[in-house]
This record gives sequence, structure tokens and C-alpha cells, in this order.
Amino acid sequence: MRKPDLSRENVRAWAVRARATVDLLWSAAPLWTVLWLALLAVQGVLPAALVALTKWVIDAMNMAVGMGRSWDTVEVVAVPTLLMGGVFLLQRVLGGVIQWVSVAQSEYVEDYVTNLVQQKASTVDFEFYEAPEYHDLMEQAQSQGTTRVLQLIQNGGSLLQTSVTLFSIGVILIGYGLWIPLALIVSAVPVLAVVLYYNRQQHTWWTGATPRRRRAQYYGILLTTMQSAAEVRMNRLDGPLIRGYRALRERLRSERLVLVRNQALGRFGAAVVSLLVTGVVMGWVVWQAFAGDATLGDLAAFYQAFTQAQTVTGTALTSAGAVYANSLFLRHLFDFLDLEPRVVDPPGPKPFPAQLTEGVRFEDVTFSYPGTTRNALEGFSLEIPAGKTVAIVGENGAGKSTFIKLLCRFYDPDQGRVTVDGTDLREFALADVRRRTAVLFQFPMRYQMTAEQNVRLGDPDVDPESPRFREAVVGAGADALVDRLPKGEETLLGRWFEGGVELSGGEWQRVALARAFYRESPLVILDEPTSFMDSWAENEWLDRFDHVAGDRTALIITHRFTTAMRADIIHVMNGGQIVESGTHDELVEQRGRYAESWATQTRQAGFEGRGDGAPARELAPPPGPNA
Repeated sequence: MRKPDLSRENVRAWAVRARATVDLLWSAAPLWTVLWLALLAVQGVLPAALVALTKWVIDAMNMAVGMGRSWDTVEVVAVPTLLMGGVFLLQRVLGGVIQWVSVAQSEYVEDYVTNLVQQKASTVDFEFYEAPEYHDLMEQAQSQGTTRVLQLIQNGGSLLQTSVTLFSIGVILIGYGLWIPLALIVSAVPVLAVVLYYNRQQHTWWTGATPRRRRAQYYGILLTTMQSAAEVRMNRLDGPLIRGYRALRERLRSERLVLVRNQALGRFGAAVVSLLVTGVVMGWVVWQAFAGDATLGDLAAFYQAFTQAQTVTGTALTSAGAVYANSLFLRHLFDFLDLEPRVVDPPGPKPFPAQLTEGVRFEDVTFSYPGTTRNALEGFSLEIPAGKTVAIVGENGAGKSTFIKLLCRFYDPDQGRVTVDGTDLREFALADVRRRTAVLFQFPMRYQMTAEQNVRLGDPDVDPESPRFREAVVGAGADALVDRLPKGEETLLGRWFEGGVELSGGEWQRVALARAFYRESPLVILDEPTSFMDSWAENEWLDRFDHVAGDRTALIITHRFTTAMRADIIHVMNGGQIVESGTHDELVEQRGRYAESWATQTRQAGFEGRGDGAPARELAPPPGPNA
């Protein structure tokens, strides 16, 4: 069996994590921690007090035998007996108080650690969520962080209490011979080695198995959530998914069982060594009694002290191993909390304009995602004039999503710059950029909250009494939807909670649009805003949008040319570049990529053309209900 890795680097890393854990505990619950430590110290001394009192009681009873029935005889036995009873009672009382204090401390710590993780998750760079190694770290931090901190507190408290007990009992055992505490230490060494080694093995296995655990969890999500239920049934995916889940779980289970088996064998060997040492020590004590060098009280006290010392030593070693193991697991939590974003505020941020006067420009921007070699954008330049509605169209993979991420400053360009009214986006505070930019993402969140909450989440800082809620739902074409809900704007949306009402895809999209419009921002970005709407709903919404946009600068990313044609300027993207620009009529006349795609879309939609690609009359069925 290999020795635990106790190199200087590992010991230093362990010490750093230990210090970080103490700081965390002190920050979360300082008063509860002081009280907890004091109570544990007192509780740790009581077993040694009982050992000393046991010797006193037995020697007193031995002395009282044959002295007759008198108060002096009773007094000799009563005093140590009452003291022993008091110590027993104090142990029980302290046990209950320590449990209460420990629960209170754990509640504060759990909330504190959870809050740290949530705050860090909301501030790390966006790239965190687009890399598998970061998902592994997130899973490790979330699944083990809070649990391991609480376990570390519990194990650390146990180690403190047992250490105090061992020291107290050791003082008693030294009176019988200096070598006896040393024998205890010798018997503990194999146990400690086994505990440390296999705890490190457990951590190494757990870390390496993280991708397999996440994959198994993913299969479980696919098999049990509504989002995938339809495809799982229609494509009969339950069999392959269940088999994949079982295969992963079988591998994880077999690996863990091998670890547990080896650990059990190691502990058995260590227990044999401990038993041999115990036999030697107890044989020596009995021999001393035969020689008349020990009283009956000495025998009883020694037996109780030594056996209790062995029990406490085992508990202390287990606690020490658990502290070591939990500190290894806590590395992932601290690694996560130590993540530093690269997209940060400048030293002296400039104020983001309340109203754009020049507009947004991409100036020779080149960008590639971290961990990739292919440029998503290369030498990309584009102007979005202030107060205009600009549409970006293009095939999937053309770079439209990357364009939005840079504009929201989820990433910074590798080369070039993005400017707002001539100022580099990196010169504004991140919070200011995002507060002044309203975005509808391609796949917006469906918050399982009321209709009003869904919309007001667009800007939590707005006064609830503001009339902006109604203005936003009207602008998004969601007013009729909200009005016909069972409880109006107080209706719970979604089916995750009791009493919720599910919406169609188009209705959810209108709610998300209202959320984007709720924010009074000079820049509006809409990614596929009409993708879930039918043609009649799309036309109605576009009519409203012209009014809602007002003097805002609006950017619409869309595959629908019927949406793009209403914009002041249309840009066609391909391969990370703008390849065509102009109004709808101008682009149709150019007979390039846009005109070709426009002709294809109009034919598929059922239009008769005039020959130049422009629609003449619609052949679709009469208007029906909105999506």
C-alpha cells in the first residue's frame, strides 16, 4: 500500500484549505462557533473526570467495607458517588446543548456557503457555462460543497472533543507508566495510515468519475422531465437511455465497491495490530495486580481509561481521516469560489448613454471561443445607427449568436472593438451595459411564476406601481393573453407548481417580449422574436413593434425575411462577415443571397410573386388564432 501523499506542496495546500474553511466558518457563524468550541472542550474533559472518579469510588467502597453503618462510612462513599452522578448528568445536558448549537451553526453555514456559490455562479464569465471542465467543477462544488463543509465541521468538532479526552486520559495513564500512552500511539499508526490512504483513493476516484456521474444524471433528466418527454416517447428512446444509465451506474457501483472492499481489508489488518498491542498492555496490568502493586480501584480505573482511550483513539482517527477527506473534497468548492472573471469593469467606468446619438459599431472585430482555434468572427465590421431598427439575417453558424454575446459583453473581442456612441464597450461598467440593454434571447426562460412576475423580471429595479407593466404587455401583443388568463396578471404560469397554467410556445414568446420591453433601455436586441408565431400574429406584432421601438436603437436577429423586411437596414451574415446590406427592396434588386432566400421563403409560404421576388398576394388560409 502506498503512503498518503504528504509532500510539502500537498501539506501546504491542505493548510491553505484548512485556513479557508476556518475563515468561512467564522464568517458564517462567529458567535455560534465560539460557543460550540467551548462546549466541546468541556465535554472532552468529562470522560477523564469519570475515570478519576471511578478510581475514587471503588477505593472508597473498598475502604468502607467492614467499617460498619455510620455517617462517616456513608460520607466516604457518597461524595465521589454524587460527583460521578453530577458528571453523568452534565454529559447528558451538554450533549443536548451541543446538538442545538451545532444545528444552529450548520444552518448558518449552509446558507452562507449556498449564497457564496450562487453569487459566484452569477459573476463568473459566460464561458464558464460553455466548457465541459467548468461543468465538472460546478457539479463538484454544488454537489459536495455545502455537504462537505457541514461534515468537516462535525468531524472537526469530534476530533477536537476526542483530542481533549485523549489528552486528559493520557495524563491518567502516564501515572501507570510512560510507555502505555506510547503503546496507544503505536497501535493507532496503522489505522491512521489506512484511513488517510483510502480517503485519498476515494477522492481520486470521485474526481475522475465526475463526467460519468454527470452523464448518468443527464440520462435521468431526459427520462424524467417534461422537456424531453415527447421525443422520448415518439422516438422510443426510453430503452437506449435506460440502458446507458444502467451501464454508467453499474460501472460507478463496481468501482466504488472495490474501493470499499479494499478499505475493509486494510482496516482489518490495522485492527489486528491494535488488538495485539491491547493484549500486551492488559497482560502487563494484570501481572502488576498479581504482584500487589495495584489496588482494585487502580485496576478498574486503568481498564476503563485504557479501553476508553482506545475507543476514543479510534473515533479520533476516523474523525481525522474524515477531516482530511472532506478537505480534499472542499478543494473543488474553493477552486470554484476562487474563479476570477476576465470580463471585468474598467478602473474608472464611463456612464452608458441614456439615449444613443451615434449608435453601435463593430470595428474590425476578431473573436474565437476559448479552447477553439476557429474564429467565429474575423475582421468583422458593422454599424447600427442610433434610433434605427437593424435586422441581421443569415444561415445557422454565420456568427449571429456570437455577435449578440459580444454586444452584451459576455465576451470581449480578441482583436478590434465594439463601441457605443464612439466609446469602447469595455470602458463601461458591466452592470451598466446590461441594465441599458434589453435582450430577448432565442430560447427565453419560462419562469414558473405569475404573468406579472415574468414581465417585471425584465427590470427588478422598476417601481411596482409604475404603469410600465401594462405598456410592456401591450407593446408585446400579450395584453389579450394576460387578460384572458384565469387570474389575469396574477395567474401562475407553467405546470411545475399547483394551480399553474401552461402556455403555447408563441404565448411564452410574447411574455418574454414583454419582459424585454419592460426595461426602458436605449438598445434593444431581439433574437428570433417571431419564431414561435404564426404569420398573422407576426404581422400584428410587427405593427406594434414600430410603435414600441420609438427612438430606441433596435437589433433583430431573424431567419424570417417577413420580419427582416420591416427593418430600416438589413445585413446578411455569412461565415462571420457581412456580405450584403441595404433595405429589403434594395437587397431584392441586388439579386444576391438575400434575394435568393427571399424568393425561396415566399414560395414555401405560398406567395405569388411579381417576378422580382416581392410578394403580390397571399395564398395562405384566412387568419386564425395566434400562436
